[in-house]
Amino acid sequence: MTGEQPSDLIRSVSRALRVLEEVSRADRPLPVKVIARRCDLNLSTSYHLVRTLAYEGYLHRRPDGGYVLGSQVAERFHEMLDAFDRPPRAAAVLRHLASVTGHTAYLARLADERLLVLDVAEGPCSPWLEDLQAGLETAPHATALGKALLLSLTSRARRAVLTAYGLRRFTSATPATVEDVEEELARLRPGQMVEEHGQFRDGVACAGAVVPGTEWAIGISARGLSIPQIARIRLAEAVRDLG
Repeated sequence: MTGEQPSDLIRSVSRALRVLEEVSRADRPLPVKVIARRCDLNLSTSYHLVRTLAYEGYLHRRPDGGYVLGSQVAERFHEMLDAFDRPPRAAAVLRHLASVTGHTAYLARLADERLLVLDVAEGPCSPWLEDLQAGLETAPHATALGKALLLSLTSRARRAVLTAYGLRRFTSATPATVEDVEEELARLRPGQMVEEHGQFRDGVACAGAVVPGTEWAIGISARGLSIPQIARIRLAEAVRDLG
């Protein structure tokens, strides 16, 4: 949830979304009684919501009576990704970057003060990072992608982005305050490649840079706390290719 609660909030819609959120977070199919308890809803209301969501395809009932997310959620997910007007060669550039470096490559942008990862090309030299997957919102203050994009903003705009997300601590090296982020970015110039070392995940380093003239950033991740020089060079080439 973001912003203040609207005065004309439709409770049934809010409850239905809460049901979807609980089912999506669960590590197993949830029966209606468990959904009701986790969502703090009475059982009758929960049955009505779950049946409606299942009918519309947003939930799927398993043979054991438990519910999981339905196919319509995936449909909306892909429509959301397609709604962003990505650079036409972005997917090919990411795949090439991952191929020549062996490192996972990412494409991201800021939207409504949120940092969204829109495309990923996996590479064997990078760890799998569950929070850096296509379609997910991630941390602007702790990732190289986020810092590169923050560097292109005014101080006021940066503060708005950081306040909207919050400054979650991922590791002991994660910046703890807006002032910490500002101090780090003050040492860089707009458009410069940005690196973070162990701020997002222990034992992982990332580099990112903004594509000139766009609102997009490309990044890579690597095991260990350093980015190989050849990977930096290839990342810079990928940025120029998209620019």
